[in-house]
Amino acid sequence: MAINDIVAASHFFVSRHVKAGATVVDATAGNGYDTLFLARLIGEEGRVHAFDVQQKALDNTRALLAKNSLEHRVSLYLESHSNIPLRVSTPVQAVMFNLGYLPGGEREVTTCPTETLAALQASLEVLARGGIISVVTYSGHLGGMEEEKAVAEWCTGLSSGKCTVLRLQVLNKESCPPQLWLIKG
Repeated sequence: MAINDIVAASHFFVSRHVKAGATVVDATAGNGYDTLFLARLIGEEGRVHAFDVQQKALDNTRALLAKNSLEHRVSLYLESHSNIPLRVSTPVQAVMFNLGYLPGGEREVTTCPTETLAALQASLEVLARGGIISVVTYSGHLGGMEEEKAVAEWCTGLSSGKCTVLRLQVLNKESCPPQLWLIKG
């Protein structure tokens, strides 16, 4: 893992919290890379619930999973990640967010603070004791700075008695480096 690769860092931390047979969530399926990563971690008995509001994202995710023969481990939902509690009732070991826009998609269609904060709160409600929420924020796109600020405020307001929050960022990247937020329940 390159030290400046925030997504690889999120995978590193999440992999230490997910065991075979676990239930996990990819809150932003995108092109499917986090979904695929989670599907490999959970084994045959586990379940990945992946959300996205764009059909193209779910199609990309489905194709990647099929290419790796892992589509049977994943439930895909064409809906907001704020609906996590409507679809997932069992405690989850991990929830992953990779905010912003769909790489290769329309840059105008992005995650937004209101939906993201609702999804983060919903994730906390279904998170198993000892589970982890991973959030990658990107401030370099339209609305990204506001969303990153909202995530920062939400994380700062969490009770230290209930969870621990860690923020990781590349400090010497000049232009809007992504940040990783880890919430351990």
